[in-house]
Amino acid sequence: MLHLDIPTPAELRELVAVRADLCASIYLPTTPLTQDARGDRIALKNAASEVAAAALAERADKRRVAALEELLLDLVDDDEFWRFQAHSLAVLATPDRVRTWRLPNRLTRIVERSDRFHLKPMFRAMTFPYEAFVLALSANGARLLEVPRDLPAVEVKVDGMPRDAQAATRRKSIDRRSHSGRMHGDEGKKVFLEIYARRVDAAIRAFMGGREVPLVLAATAPLDSIYRSVASTPQLVAETIRTSPETASDQELAEAARGVLDRVYAEEVRAFHELFVQRAGQHRATTDIATAARAATVGAVDRLMVDIDEVVPGTVDEDTGAVTFAEPSGSTYGVVDEIAGRVLLTGGRVLGVRREDIPERASLAATLRYPLG
Repeated sequence: MLHLDIPTPAELRELVAVRADLCASIYLPTTPLTQDARGDRIALKNAASEVAAAALAERADKRRVAALEELLLDLVDDDEFWRFQAHSLAVLATPDRVRTWRLPNRLTRIVERSDRFHLKPMFRAMTFPYEAFVLALSANGARLLEVPRDLPAVEVKVDGMPRDAQAATRRKSIDRRSHSGRMHGDEGKKVFLEIYARRVDAAIRAFMGGREVPLVLAATAPLDSIYRSVASTPQLVAETIRTSPETASDQELAEAARGVLDRVYAEEVRAFHELFVQRAGQHRATTDIATAARAATVGAVDRLMVDIDEVVPGTVDEDTGAVTFAEPSGSTYGVVDEIAGRVLLTGGRVLGVRREDIPERASLAATLRYPLG
């Protein structure tokens, strides 16, 4: 099982606001296999040395550099920490504090140093759902599966989950006439399935509370539509796996769920492109970095799509959003990353993708709430 700490939107907004004399942002591909983690430790040690050497070369305070490097090396030496990893590791550190996130997607190596954190690679984990839960639902049973990206599915215990429809309705058979005698046959069965579905939904909603993970339903008619008619879990995706959970194995359901996630992501990208074309005709879309920076600074960006791998060094004026492109140094930072941060802080949505998914294959694409004057 992958061990993940995907940042929440609130955490990202907090990180966007961080300013310090020395901020190190390190992203490394890692392995979830504990026995193979030695190479990942060496990679982090090398990144720490790289950050320290660059800071000293620019005459940073030696004591502050030493404090930062010590925090990073303490992490390298933490055996317990390296026991539980995923496909990438994000390390954000100042001389006073180090924070880590284990991410499900495999990121390219990035080592950045500035007065703020480089956060763009984080957006990929929040944009694309690499894991899911599958609710395998039939009248004869309900189970919840955790589906990691490329590891076997695992059934998880859900407090309050009814064993089956009969247990949920406390009846020997859901095909029997109701107590009032008003309903029997298909009509009565539907009512009892609705009761069952509500019990399942209550348990699932309590379990999913606070989790930013999609929920995929695996069910057949009529329980599919019945469950959706009472479901209150916001993470439930629109597409159903229309395979009987009674005949499909956990791994078959997991593979089907991964296909659903691929289509969910593809649909979000398609919808953004469609919106971009529409807004472009209204002078409310751009792929120009300078224009997007100005728009983000005044809170005009509604949605932003960014390339998570590219770093465009420079600065963005705090008040006007004017962009100055420059060579990488301790006084510059990722311009597109800064734009993304400002979009987050003004209530916009940021999608972290690969360049081939961005309109015009640009570094970014933005849709605006209103045309810029």
